[in-house]
Amino acid sequence: MLFGDSPAPGLVGIARLAAESEVLEAKRAVQYFEIGCKSLLNRTRPGMPFEWSLNPYRGCEFGCRYCYARYTHEFMELHRSSEFEEHIYAKSNVGAILRRELRRIDGSRGIAVGTATDPYQPAERRFRRTRAALEVLAEYSGNAVSITTKSDLVTRDIDVLAALAKHNAVSVNVTITTLDVSLARLLEPRAPRPELRLKAVRKLSESGIPVGVFPNPIMPLITDQEQRLDRLARAARDHGASYFGGGLLFLMPCSRRVFFPFLEKHFPHLLRRYTERYEASPYLRGAYRDVIRDRIAAIRDRYGLASSPPHRELTHCPEIQPCLFETEYRSRAS
Repeated sequence: MLFGDSPAPGLVGIARLAAESEVLEAKRAVQYFEIGCKSLLNRTRPGMPFEWSLNPYRGCEFGCRYCYARYTHEFMELHRSSEFEEHIYAKSNVGAILRRELRRIDGSRGIAVGTATDPYQPAERRFRRTRAALEVLAEYSGNAVSITTKSDLVTRDIDVLAALAKHNAVSVNVTITTLDVSLARLLEPRAPRPELRLKAVRKLSESGIPVGVFPNPIMPLITDQEQRLDRLARAARDHGASYFGGGLLFLMPCSRRVFFPFLEKHFPHLLRRYTERYEASPYLRGAYRDVIRDRIAAIRDRYGLASSPPHRELTHCPEIQPCLFETEYRSRAS
């Protein structure tokens, strides 16, 4: 239990659940907990390209310096920035909860897996909560499911993704911020190397799974150069990607508390510029945004890459299909 033998007085909601969470495993400075949840699917705000988000974990071990999701640990009264990557919560009863929710929603408008924390972070090797969610999704038809990850572990689940793709629209977005290995290690200390992610793109593509590369977040004067983005897009195309993203760096206050000290240490000449541009808003506005949009569009055209996964007409059917993994479950039980 995170706070000792009993929850700290006054904690309610998700903070109390976090305090009561059972420790699943601990390594180095990382502890894994199991946390209860009432729902897995969260409705997104209007204007998003998907209606529902699904995150099997809270917290992410990859430790990306720019991560915008650190604020989610604050709901659990965990306020140190490092706790987001040191205290990882695996959600419990994933299969049962998701199956119940899928009977009530129209997933054809988009279910995005991994919007806040990476669904294939190291915890997934042990606890398999993402795979459990995909297995349930494969029991249904007519859903549009996208997965965003920095990990080559996603190729472990090609069998489930192939089954899911039979009756649903499926795509995998592999985030590769840069091909520069040393820069990637600075920005994303514990994420798989860029070449491993490219190999994952190839494996997914060869298996018939629509896959694209997200160079996100594009960081001014760090990863936004034409040459860097061009090289990455060419590598994505050569490894079988069919589309290429292009989102700018988004810095919430919780992100700035980590990213600005990182800049001061590794890119001190950029700190003032970033402070000026992000102190009033977490978003970059104005002419720079247009320049990057046009740059990405030209690069896509150069390599024949789309901006999003191929469209697939869907007929949503809430009826449960015969469980594709029943045999596997039985063999595990025996």
